[in-house]
Amino acid sequence: MKIIAFAASNSSVSINKQLAHYTATLVNDALIEVLDLNDFEMPIFSEDREKEIGHHPLAIEFYDKLGSADAIIIGFAEHNGSYSAAYKNIFDWTSRYNREIFQHKPMILLATSPGPSGAVNVLKQATDSAPFFAADVKASLSIPSFYDNFKEGKITNLDLNNQLIEAVSNL
Repeated sequence: MKIIAFAASNSSVSINKQLAHYTATLVNDALIEVLDLNDFEMPIFSEDREKEIGHHPLAIEFYDKLGSADAIIIGFAEHNGSYSAAYKNIFDWTSRYNREIFQHKPMILLATSPGPSGAVNVLKQATDSAPFFAADVKASLSIPSFYDNFKEGKITNLDLNNQLIEAVSNL
């Protein structure tokens, strides 16, 4: 099974990327490709820009990457209670290329933050909206207090780790 995992963040030290990658490793015999949103940086989306240049080649490449997967795992960073600007921009460009951006792939949606809320606001937004863009959301999970619960590349809180293993079993 090929897994595409990424953080909806352009941070070079993204805790959501660490979480998404770790989650992908819980899938037995998975071929894992971790995407970096910095590789898909495009100008800020606008209808005017779209008329000028058409579908951005990086949006098409991002769409094709998602299409190459058997399953997708996304870790959502929360910026001011919502998506990061980097993710939202890539999402906007790509969804204009094809509204069914997630291509009916089974998905696990995650979120974490350093604080106790675990980025639940953005996770709820993502979980509620993803099906409108052809996502087959199998599970979603927030991991609170990342630095207390994730050490040496894995979830150290047994209850949270068991919830993550259960989420992965739904793929």
